[in-house]
This record gives sequence, C-alpha cells and structure tokens, in this order.
Amino acid sequence: MSEKQKMHVKIGDNVQIISGFDKEKTGEIIKLYPNTGKIVVKGINLKFKHIKPNQQGEVGEIKQIEAPIHHSNVKIIKN
Repeated sequence: MSEKQKMHVKIGDNVQIISGFDKEKTGEIIKLYPNTGKIVVKGINLKFKHIKPNQQGEVGEIKQIEAPIHHSNVKIIKN
C-alpha cells in the first residue's frame, strides 16, 4: 500500500520542534512509523484519551498520551 519514507532521524535522537503548537520545544524520539513518516517525541504533542470502565465497579480514567507528528516538523539537536 504505502512505501516506507526515508527519515533523517532515528530512535534516541534529541530533536527540536520547528513548526506547530509545540514549536521550539525539545525532546527525545521514542518511536518511528516509517510507513507514514511520523514519529513520537517524548513529552511533545500530548493528547487526552478517555477510557471507559470495562467491568462493573471499575472506574474510568483519562490518560495523557503522546501523539505522532511528521518527521519534517523536527530538526536534530547537536549535543
């Protein structure tokens, strides 16, 4: 279906966000999605996930997760 995209980053790289809501923030790459060209950066692009209770008596919860962003929206930071 979709081809793998060549990315200029890899897992463990420290990157700076260059566009979007989290512009100028920095973080470490924790996951890559080569088929879509997206990456997950630790502490960046946080979204809320509402989880329903599965069993009676259990309490639902709201989790905060990192959503993926496109690899072209980041640049590598030299240490």
